[in-house]
Amino acid sequence: MSVAAALAEGRARLAAAGVESPARDARLLLAEALGVEAGRLAIMGPDPVDAAAAAAYAAMLDRRAAREPVAHILGRRLFWGRRFRVTPEVLDPRPETESLVAAALEAPFARVLDLGTGSGALAVTLLAERPEATGVATDLSHAALEVAAENAARHGVAARLTLRRADWAEGIAGPFDLIVSNPPYLAEAEMAEVAPEVAREPRMALTPGGDGLAAYRAIAAAAPRLLAPGGRLLLEIGMTQGAPVAALLRAAGLDAVAVRPDLDGRDRVVTARRRPAEAPE
Repeated sequence: MSVAAALAEGRARLAAAGVESPARDARLLLAEALGVEAGRLAIMGPDPVDAAAAAAYAAMLDRRAAREPVAHILGRRLFWGRRFRVTPEVLDPRPETESLVAAALEAPFARVLDLGTGSGALAVTLLAERPEATGVATDLSHAALEVAAENAARHGVAARLTLRRADWAEGIAGPFDLIVSNPPYLAEAEMAEVAPEVAREPRMALTPGGDGLAAYRAIAAAAPRLLAPGGRLLLEIGMTQGAPVAALLRAAGLDAVAVRPDLDGRDRVVTARRRPAEAPE
């Protein structure tokens, strides 16, 4: 079988299984089986696929047709230009979360706290982009912290990142001049409607149950004691949560609360800060 034929077969099979992007996914999986970059497949159409690669490709197609996420099959995800290790024990970093990274990098910071770090994508990216900064990242999952540690080592920031098992900010001492989080925000009622791929991710990374706002309440309560004067808080949100999350932050006494869209124009990040210390008279 040629590369072109293998791609066509994979695309048809994934489309029949209801996969949203069958052509893209077939390309990524075949490239993995062949050990080449996906972009090379365009010039490899007539080339044969050897038996070992064909078997590996078929096995990956089986997993994808069963709606296992591509990132879990490949064991990695590209985020902010870096490859991150991804397993079924962590949330698959989404491209829209890069909106939070972009907002964080708009101002300097020396010490960052990432609450509910998962794969470590946020903390590791921010420390990699700011070589003088240090950080703390928390998660309640031992497995997630192991993945985050691997990613921190892979990207050369392990010496500047402290990983702590904690329920959000429990037991964490400030001050931090930047706090970031992509907490679970799906309401319990929304879980019945998520795509099969999303349903395979850790439930605790997707929903806190109830109205989906429990994590924001915990973070809002902790932020005033953790932020340095003038320090910033950036939270990823679901597209309908801008107003309620902003209200929680204002009620906690935070200042300059704003809701920012992602590249698709949907509410994605709520930003706030602790009021700067007043200058002495």
